[in-house]
Amino acid sequence: MTKKSVKETLHAKGMEISIYSEDFQNEFISLTDIARYKSDEPNDVIKNWMRNRDTIEF
Repeated sequence: MTKKSVKETLHAKGMEISIYSEDFQNEFISLTDIARYKSDEPNDVIKNWMRNRDTIEF
């Protein structure tokens, strides 16, 4: 039996950010939706975040 993801939407600064949950304890926020706030190319924004030293140390 597979768990079904529940999708909710958070509204911040005029943007819609998706929140996914399978068991209402572990929630995942869409980084792609957050990156769209910075650029029309969210993949490039995420690549830069992943190269950041603070992100790697975290």
